[in-house]
Amino acid sequence: MNWINNVVRPKIRSFLTTKREVPDNLWVKCPESGQMVFYKDLEANQFVVPGSNYHFRMAADVRLKHLFDNGEYVKIPLPSVPVDPLKFRDGRRYTDRLKDARAATQLEDAVLVGEGTLDGLPIVAAAQDFRFMGGSLGMAAGEAVITGMMRAVEKKTPFILFAASGGARMQEGILSLMQMPRTTIAVQQLREARLPYIVVLTDPTTGGVTASYAMLGDIHIAEPGALICFAGPRVIQQTIREQLPEGFQRAEYLLAHGMIDMVVHRHKMRETLSRICRLLMANKSLGKAKAKGLNGHAYLNGSGTEGHIIDPRASDEVIEAEPVPDEERFTPSRLDKREKAARENEAGSARPHSDDGARSP
Repeated sequence: MNWINNVVRPKIRSFLTTKREVPDNLWVKCPESGQMVFYKDLEANQFVVPGSNYHFRMAADVRLKHLFDNGEYVKIPLPSVPVDPLKFRDGRRYTDRLKDARAATQLEDAVLVGEGTLDGLPIVAAAQDFRFMGGSLGMAAGEAVITGMMRAVEKKTPFILFAASGGARMQEGILSLMQMPRTTIAVQQLREARLPYIVVLTDPTTGGVTASYAMLGDIHIAEPGALICFAGPRVIQQTIREQLPEGFQRAEYLLAHGMIDMVVHRHKMRETLSRICRLLMANKSLGKAKAKGLNGHAYLNGSGTEGHIIDPRASDEVIEAEPVPDEERFTPSRLDKREKAARENEAGSARPHSDDGARSP
């Protein structure tokens, strides 16, 4: 009897009924409004909830596809680094955590670097993926950022970084913290090459990334509602034992207090980055025009412009001011003729006159 109940009847039910497997992410709930959004609709809307404009986190490869023309870009090969230099182990081995993260994201590490065109302008861009161990900064991530910056210097293109990180990777200890000064030196090389470095701060950007290359850009753009900080608000509140202001360390709060330059909606991010890159690369275009024999002249907005007026640093020549002795600075010989004549007329009209109309001596 048990054989019939346990084996035969379940077999018959399996033939008569079909079980449909529903994906876990078929519907997504908005954390702010509680709205249920179909995943395909959310994906088509660049992971922005239509009703509340809440910005979900995006994968690194998806960000680069939305940035480059036609979603096409070339991945820049990254140098290999030691996998587990400290032989670290907490609850699990560090190597096991890396294997799981690579299987879930299909990435080698937390940073993806690519090169392509943005509205026809060549650029190099890097994106951090928060899914890969919280986008933490380790040796591989540091090498990826440095490689991307050096590629931009080599190609003379702007460098755009999408930052999303929980901070330094503790499994690599001091080797992780060393990436902060290394990436800072790479940023300095971008500046010496006079190339734009634009940082897009996404949710969340915290810890050692905020304390290094994420806050060294020429222009800082943030997505709406992004958490941007070094230490989180909960840690700060527990330390100072005071109630923090509403929206503390969010993008809008930082914009109001002058820490970032602008907050841009994800749907307008691409056109904003394209416009900024073209404005900041205008000096490079003028330099190329001068090299072609146009005598330093170019046209901006339909009017002729001198190249040295746009960028006073474009020339290495230093023009020294002509020294003038102090006794010659304000002598009458240096006054304008009109001013001198006006002074004489004033002096003449101020003299007293006689009764017959003749001037007195």
